[in-house]
Amino acid sequence: MEQEYIGIDLHKAFFQVCVVNGRGERQWEQRWPTTDEGIAGLVARCGASSRVAVEASSPTWAFVDRIVDHVGAVHVVDSRKTRLKAGYAAKTDRLDAQRLADALRRDSVVGIYYPPPPIRDLRELCRYRCHLARTQASLKQRIHALLLRQGVREPRVSKLFGKRGTQWLDTLRVSGWAGASLIGLRQLLADVRTQLVPVLATIRATAVADPIARALDARPGFGPVFSVTLRAEVGIIARFPDGPHLASYAGLVPRVERSGGRQWSGRITKAGSPWLRWVLIEAAIHQLRRPDDFGRWARQLAVRKGILKARVAIARALCDELFDVWPRA
Repeated sequence: MEQEYIGIDLHKAFFQVCVVNGRGERQWEQRWPTTDEGIAGLVARCGASSRVAVEASSPTWAFVDRIVDHVGAVHVVDSRKTRLKAGYAAKTDRLDAQRLADALRRDSVVGIYYPPPPIRDLRELCRYRCHLARTQASLKQRIHALLLRQGVREPRVSKLFGKRGTQWLDTLRVSGWAGASLIGLRQLLADVRTQLVPVLATIRATAVADPIARALDARPGFGPVFSVTLRAEVGIIARFPDGPHLASYAGLVPRVERSGGRQWSGRITKAGSPWLRWVLIEAAIHQLRRPDDFGRWARQLAVRKGILKARVAIARALCDELFDVWPRA
């Protein structure tokens, strides 16, 4: 059967399909709703000779999961690195699907990593923990600000939300809507803390059970949260040839413009996974305590450049170290 190239412009409510052959001739096109019936209609017209290209977006993974076993190959396209509209004035769903199909035929699409469902579920766990932790910190800050606005002097305790601080808050009475706000914020904080308990327990269990997370947890400055998050965001280390490529995926490398004999380097790209970049920079702060050569270099760099710039450079260097120690199957 002749090879066919399928471009799919995926949306929340529908997806537009365009199919071309090896000579670039349009075979057929159709629009289906993004429902079980619509996807079944697409699958019925595909086969082992079908190669599919679909841009990466929020609904992409669930869509790809439902068609990957019914086609020859699925390419999840990085829209930032694959130029589809260049030179064209019009942009429609039909044209986007056609350009995707034609780019796939010419083998000019840039694909991205398609993480398996267990890795995606682990990412959801770690990102959920991060959202809860940020919400918890925000609620604490709001309570501190509320007490400051009301002229309430906080007790001399190490932590306002520790045991002694909580006992003091229980006895505090604030009038008006400020008091109602304080009660509501404390209730929200208690709810967030309750949700964090099983999440953290699962992360700690994963750090013990997963061999890769367990090896990362043994590294200086890493704990269960950092190791499991790093394991989830990287997925398969074999997709990176070396540490600098891992740093590039995290968006920790500088922008470079080179022309003739001149070269310009700017700020970091921040073009990769923000979650991976966050965990590497947070882990980099703890590397200053290491007694080895890496720790001494990190401390000297922090003195010369300042901690804010140094932690980015340390995180970038940490990618090389993590790439070398990452367990291979």
